[in-house]
Amino acid sequence: MNAKSTLTALCSALTMSLATSTGAYAATTQKVYSSGILVLVFIGFVALVVVVQMIPAIITLCGMIKGLAKNRKTAAAEATTK
Repeated sequence: MNAKSTLTALCSALTMSLATSTGAYAATTQKVYSSGILVLVFIGFVALVVVVQMIPAIITLCGMIKGLAKNRKTAAAEATTK
């Protein structure tokens, strides 16, 4: 078999298998969210802790980027004076 007929047969087989396949049916539940208010308060507290911890991390990242930019600027200035 040459490459063209092999590729055609492969594409045909793939197309037929995809065309005849059916979707998978997941289990359906009719349960509605029924957790209490304490669960929501706990999730809110965890989100607040994450946000509060991100503030110093962002400030530190900004300081590192400013320092890097300052170092590059001074290195470029020194390179032009030499």
